[in-house]
Amino acid sequence: MPKLAEPKAPIVFSNAKPKDREYLIPDGKGLGLLVTPEGAKRWVFRYRLDGKEKKLAIKGGFPAVSVKAAREEAERFRGMLARGEDPGDVRKTGKEEQAQKEETERQEAAKAADTFEKVAREWQATTTDHLSPYYAQMLLKRLEKDIFPWIGSRPISELRPPDVLVPLRKIEERGARETAHRQLETCGRVFRYAVATGRLESDPSRDLRGALAKPKESHFAALTDPQDVAGLLRAVDSYRGALQTRVALMMGILTFVRPGNLRSAEWSEFFDMENPDAAEWRIPDEKMKVKTGRHFVVPLSPQVVALLEELRPLTGRSRFVFPSTRTMTRPMSDMTVLAALRRMGYTSDEMTGHGVRAMARTICHEVLGFAPEVLEEQLAHGKAGPLRGAYDRTTHMPERRRLMREWARYLDGLRLS
Repeated sequence: MPKLAEPKAPIVFSNAKPKDREYLIPDGKGLGLLVTPEGAKRWVFRYRLDGKEKKLAIKGGFPAVSVKAAREEAERFRGMLARGEDPGDVRKTGKEEQAQKEETERQEAAKAADTFEKVAREWQATTTDHLSPYYAQMLLKRLEKDIFPWIGSRPISELRPPDVLVPLRKIEERGARETAHRQLETCGRVFRYAVATGRLESDPSRDLRGALAKPKESHFAALTDPQDVAGLLRAVDSYRGALQTRVALMMGILTFVRPGNLRSAEWSEFFDMENPDAAEWRIPDEKMKVKTGRHFVVPLSPQVVALLEELRPLTGRSRFVFPSTRTMTRPMSDMTVLAALRRMGYTSDEMTGHGVRAMARTICHEVLGFAPEVLEEQLAHGKAGPLRGAYDRTTHMPERRRLMREWARYLDGLRLS
């Protein structure tokens, strides 16, 4: 076995000079460059197996086989040893090329299996512990619409910032700047999950900060003038579409819950409907955007109870209060209420499903005089500040029951004005 060289400083392999006897310049992990007295240089891999030290030359010599290529070959040999194979025996039996081919195919198959879509769906499945099922499903639907068609089938390890930018530019081109920023954030969460699970070295979305146009600052369109609200109520009363859509429109105005909670309402969530002073809608915590560890209670006015009783003969056999028109086993589409508003003549600049919440909050505070903390509780916005959510468990239920009754009576008055 040749004597190992002991350089005092890092050696550049190309500068190695021949000596009167061959010597080995170690590179690490068993790999070294053997230099002969004739000046020939070749890579060798030294390893120990069954108590015996062995040496295996890497074909090609130096510099035909670069340092990088030699290290990759040594890594392949170490992989054989980890599987209990002797690299020397593999070569002797003529199986080296086949083994190398199989290893390459194995690596390529692993990369192909971990596509962006596969990893994204795996990540989405892990979000159910801290996101509502509705919101988690919405994230997946957005990815299916905007991201998967462009990079979903690509191995996640091969994606670079320009690749991720392609679908985001498509979103920008249709004018949805805010959506583009949200999708960039979601992609970042998928990439960070891939890093954490060993499928990726780093998050390519980090380098896209500042690459997207800033979203235009805007709020959900809402009517806040009482006379405009009166016009909306009369338009709902005269709506000629499906009964369940008309009830959903009016119930959304009366309860001002989030549109997702409204359309996914289930008959089993309503209690004490026969008692006007105790009727309530208990929305499960997993459906709420802000988690509290308990169901969220919406006090029901007599007007809401009457609407539900009007609808019960039509949809009472379904699990959902507002089932899809195509099947009773799914809730109505998230576009149903918005489409109804458009058919009634309200543009996206005038009113949206989310805008109902802003409308109710403004009028209940400025006209009816209810305190902001009562309204924030009814809107399920959560507590402000890092400690308030931990220590303030007040739900303002008596005030909220009065709020919902007075709001319903106020709307009745507007309708007749």
